[in-house]
Amino acid sequence: MTLAEELLHLSREKGVMLATAESCTGGMVAAALTDVAGSSDMMERGFVTYSNAAKVEMLGVSPATLEAQGAVSEEVAHEMARGALAHSKAQVAVSITGIAGPGGSEHKPEGRVCFAVATRDTVRVETQDFGPLGRENVRRAARDHALRLLRDTVSELPAK
Repeated sequence: MTLAEELLHLSREKGVMLATAESCTGGMVAAALTDVAGSSDMMERGFVTYSNAAKVEMLGVSPATLEAQGAVSEEVAHEMARGALAHSKAQVAVSITGIAGPGGSEHKPEGRVCFAVATRDTVRVETQDFGPLGRENVRRAARDHALRLLRDTVSELPAK
């Protein structure tokens, strides 16, 4: 069973819908979820907010947070996940913002990806440094990590 199939089963069991807010993965998490037959039972909507303007307009990310922290930060990931919940009917949202490559800097190297998973009551944030694996591999690793975060969060929710 794939992670997305596990999520479908868990989401049905818990009675929750999911939303995604993606930057560097460009919709890969939403695509993985909707690849599963019956995914309309779990997937409420996905936001692809690649530019800072899209993060502000679609998710309500604060321009001040973007200015102070940069788009690749736990603070922005937090606001993206909260915004995905606020702009959807989902009960759980995941956000991803990172540097897939090529490039990066000493302070924000290639392969650094920030994640947040939000429910109505909590937001958990974390940063993963996947390393300079190449753009495609960083994006795949980020997608898979986001799916695991969703699975773990949904599995902790009380049954419907």
